[in-house]
Amino acid sequence: MARTTLLIDAHCVMCNGLARFLRKRTAAKAELVIQGIQSDEGQALIAAFPARTQSMDTLYVVRNDKVHVRSAGAIRLLLCMKWYYAMWFPLAWLVPLPLRDAVYWCVSKVRHRFGQTDD
Repeated sequence: MARTTLLIDAHCVMCNGLARFLRKRTAAKAELVIQGIQSDEGQALIAAFPARTQSMDTLYVVRNDKVHVRSAGAIRLLLCMKWYYAMWFPLAWLVPLPLRDAVYWCVSKVRHRFGQTDD
């Protein structure tokens, strides 16, 4: 199985909730590494990304040396999860990209209303 790295906003309560959710449901064979965007390792990874993606306010999923952002990144996380979540991977791609990213954008704009951590 491919190694997958998830970069999240470490100060976002919602992003930390996603990390906890994934840790409990990650498949035994999956190699999922979760890092904060603000960490030194996270910043080093982002510096290697294409210029257009470096300044995005989003989660980043790095899988097979490719960077995936927004809803495409979130869908790729399904591949790291137990089979009953991973089976939704092909179906998730049936939702049109503009609709998926519109929903992602709406959630990302209100995520800090749920609180922030002091990490």
